[in-house]
Amino acid sequence: MNLKPETLQKIDEVITHYPVKRSAALPLLHLVQEEQGWVSTEALEWIAAKLDLQPINIYELVTFYPMFRRKPAGRRHIKVCRTLSCALVGGMQVAEEFRRQFPGGPEADQGDVQVSIEFVECLASCGSGPVVMIDEELHERVDVARARELCEQIKSGVAANAGK
Repeated sequence: MNLKPETLQKIDEVITHYPVKRSAALPLLHLVQEEQGWVSTEALEWIAAKLDLQPINIYELVTFYPMFRRKPAGRRHIKVCRTLSCALVGGMQVAEEFRRQFPGGPEADQGDVQVSIEFVECLASCGSGPVVMIDEELHERVDVARARELCEQIKSGVAANAGK
């Protein structure tokens, strides 16, 4: 796997902070994703080998935690919580509005920018759902009208940055 020497050095250093190598799995996933933008199967297997684990042990983490991506995300990445507490207050309708505004499947080109829309297990704000995360910014109590506003902000940001 091709990682920058600085990243490899950080990885080796992080592992020394834990009495059991396995405990370094989450920090290593963060470091790899920080550099590559996502966690490929190759990266997953590499981390498992580095920590003397089976690939399934790393795959379980990547599929459980919503901050890890298994495929490259668009330049704008929308995550909608799909857990019960968000679903009960309109999470599905919010997700459908994002899909209406940015059609074309989970990843669709919007001008010169790619927008990814993804359902995730939990964004850890169960009392204020539906919850949406756009890039790294959390939005709580998002109804369909607010989802439309957020879509317009994304679209206007795309238009404003088109010439840059």
